[in-house]
Amino acid sequence: MQKNRSFYIVLLVLVVAVCSCNTSYVPKPEGYFQIPLPEKKYQLFDQPGYPYTFEYPVYAKVVKDTSFFDAKAENPWWINVVFPQFDGCIYISYKQIGSNDFKKLLNDAFNLTNKHSVKATSIDDSLVNTPNGVHGVYFKVSGNVATANQFFLTDSTRHFLRGALYLDATPNQDSLRPVNDFLAQDMKHLINTFRWR
Repeated sequence: MQKNRSFYIVLLVLVVAVCSCNTSYVPKPEGYFQIPLPEKKYQLFDQPGYPYTFEYPVYAKVVKDTSFFDAKAENPWWINVVFPQFDGCIYISYKQIGSNDFKKLLNDAFNLTNKHSVKATSIDDSLVNTPNGVHGVYFKVSGNVATANQFFLTDSTRHFLRGALYLDATPNQDSLRPVNDFLAQDMKHLINTFRWR
């Protein structure tokens, strides 16, 4: 009886082994989840008392920034444009020229961007000059960096504003590219519709 059972087990193993060899294994290519992107529509940020106005997407919300690294924000005009669907945010800080040295504000903006040079493969900057008289620089940072899109805007005499887009995810240029590119369009729309008061 024991001998017959061993024979059947060996026969079953051979049949399974022969049958399983008919198909070859093909590994699946590496990929990422498809991210549904909403339709582009904008609304106006025009709050009383703020020294600026701009358009931002309807799928975002503007939240007043009340802290800066556990310290109180420098002034009441710091805001965050939050994208809940993408777990992202454009952090916007505003400073008045006069109470702050303009040259230092410029240097700080470039230095904050250049801190990413350790991980960045490139940092491209382009001048911003809008029909509304707004000037500044837009930074596109490539590589596995915390923020791939940054900018600053100024009128050189009274106002200085800096913005940086952060996604709450491990920096991976390939997987974050669709969202970064999508939100970079919104950032550029914000810049092109920006006005000082």
